[in-house]
Amino acid sequence: MPQGDKSAYTDKQKRQAEHIEESYEKQGLSEDEAERRAWSTVNKQDGGGKKSGSGRKKLTKD
Repeated sequence: MPQGDKSAYTDKQKRQAEHIEESYEKQGLSEDEAERRAWSTVNKQDGGGKKSGSGRKKLTKD
């Protein structure tokens, strides 16, 4: 996946990034900087793009 490719993100993550970007732009940031910060925020919250269900551990209480 080339750098900057957003195809691995869910629709929800894309919407979140768009709203965050708009908020940053209202604060006076440039469009590029707002987009960069918005995607950084989404990555920090969700840990990146789509997660597959297979092979992921489930936490169990013993």
